[in-house]
Amino acid sequence: MKLDEIFCGLPYGFSSFAAVKDRLIECRAKARLPQNAETVISVLFPYYLGEEYYKNANVSRYAVSADYHIITGGIMEHIVSALRETYPENTFEYFVDNSPLPEVRCAAAAGLGVIGRNALFISPVYGSWVFLGEIVTDKYFPPAAPAENFCVGCSKCVSACPVGAIGDTGVTPEKCLSYLSQKKGELDPAVAQKMVEYNCAWGCDICQKVCPMNAGARLTPIEAFFDTARPYVTAADEIEGRAFAWRGKKVIERNLEALNASEKTSE
Repeated sequence: MKLDEIFCGLPYGFSSFAAVKDRLIECRAKARLPQNAETVISVLFPYYLGEEYYKNANVSRYAVSADYHIITGGIMEHIVSALRETYPENTFEYFVDNSPLPEVRCAAAAGLGVIGRNALFISPVYGSWVFLGEIVTDKYFPPAAPAENFCVGCSKCVSACPVGAIGDTGVTPEKCLSYLSQKKGELDPAVAQKMVEYNCAWGCDICQKVCPMNAGARLTPIEAFFDTARPYVTAADEIEGRAFAWRGKKVIERNLEALNASEKTSE
């Protein structure tokens, strides 16, 4: 079976495990890394649906469709099963999000795109509207040739960030509006005001919307993202299977309450 067929037409590329083995992230998933790992196979899962799907959305675009862990995990299961069948003498382990690998760095090293000033990965075809996955194997695949790993550096994301989380030295995650919208506990009034201003009860897409490298991003070829699209969430909705369910319903309800309170005040 040819590799392009195995990867279902999705973008993929190879990088050396040796290049990142000293940069691994401590997590339980690290125990699943194959012994004598040789290659990291990075896979891109585009999720951009087209602007018409995001009209009146009140959650970040990555959370519009069903939980991406479910969708991408199912695809990865299929890919890894095919790889194991094609190369039965080798070991293949996949990771999605909960990964010991520096995902953005691996995808860039695999020649799939570049790293933005906002620390997000940017594909030349699908922009930054992609989820990342990795397969680590003890089989050697020739790694991609070294290439420029950083974006055009226009700094539009730096200027547009509503909380100043993006700077010349990188991103301060603790200041990011997306991070703050997901924290448990009482919502900071200043954070609530920003969420109201941008009508977003979960996450933040501002730095991606202004990125010129996202202009003309191609639509996702993954039908499951279209089939499960729900751009608007209310407190009455069942959240199981949504990208924000992992935080529990109290957090999204708290955020929606802040948005609803603002609407009532403006009436």
